[in-house]
Amino acid sequence: MNIRRAGIPAHVLASLGMAFLVFPLLVVLPVSFTDKRYLSMPDTWSLQHYETLFTSTAWLSSIGTSLLVAAIASVVATTLAVSFALGVWYLRSRWAVALLIIVMLPMAVPPVISAMVLYFLGTSVSGVLPWIGNDTLGGVILAHIIMVEPFAVVVVLVALSQLDRRIETAARSLGASMMQTTFLVVLPNIRHGILSTLFLTFVLSWEEVAVTLFVTSVNVITLPRRIWSGLRDALDPVIAAISAVLILLTVLVVLGRALAPLFRRREAET
Repeated sequence: MNIRRAGIPAHVLASLGMAFLVFPLLVVLPVSFTDKRYLSMPDTWSLQHYETLFTSTAWLSSIGTSLLVAAIASVVATTLAVSFALGVWYLRSRWAVALLIIVMLPMAVPPVISAMVLYFLGTSVSGVLPWIGNDTLGGVILAHIIMVEPFAVVVVLVALSQLDRRIETAARSLGASMMQTTFLVVLPNIRHGILSTLFLTFVLSWEEVAVTLFVTSVNVITLPRRIWSGLRDALDPVIAAISAVLILLTVLVVLGRALAPLFRRREAET
C-alpha cells in the first residue's frame, strides 16, 4: 500500500477537523474591531475596545487578580501534588488507592456541587479565618487549589510512573539519604512533568469561572468572572478584544513551543 496516498485522506480529515475547531475562534477577531457598543460584526473598524481594555481600571484589575490567583494556586497545587505523589511512590502502601480516590473527588464531582461545598465552607470559616472566607483573595486561591489539585496529582503520578525505580535504589545503595535521593535524583528526572503540572494548573486556575461565581461577590473579581458579567449584562465588545488577545498569546506560546527544538538544534550544530 502506498503510504503517501494513505496519508492524503488523513491530512484532509485533520485539516477539516482543525478548521471546524478554529473557525468559531476566528469569528471573534473581526467582532473585536466593531465600532458598536455591543457584540456585532463591524461596519467601521475601530480599536476603541482595545483601548478600553488597556486603559480601564476595572479590566486591568481583573487581569491582575487572575494572574495573582493563578500563579499562587499553580505553585501551591504543584508543590502539594509533588509531595503527595512522592509519598505514594515511595511508600507503595495499600492505602494508596483510597488516598487517590479522596484526592480525585473534586475531579469526579460536578463543578456546581464543588462550588456549593466551597461556598458553605467559606461561609463557615469566615468568622474564624476571615482571610479565606467568601469573597476574599485567600478564599478564591484556596478554592482554585482544591479544584486543580486532582489534575496536578495525575500529571505528577504519570511522570513518576515513567521513572525507573532502580535509579532510586542505586542512589540509596551509594549512600544517598532520602532527601538527597529526592532532590538530586528523583525530582530532576521528573522536572518536565513538574513544569507541565505548573503550566496546566495555571491555565486551569486562570479560566476557572464556575466555582469563582459562587465564592466571590464584589470584592474579588477575576477576569473570567468579569467576562461572564459582561456577557450576561451588556454583551460588552471588550470581551471580544480580550478574547482576541488571549488567542494571540496562545498562538505565540504554541509556535514558540513548536519552534524551540529547531532553535536548539541549530545552536547545537553551530
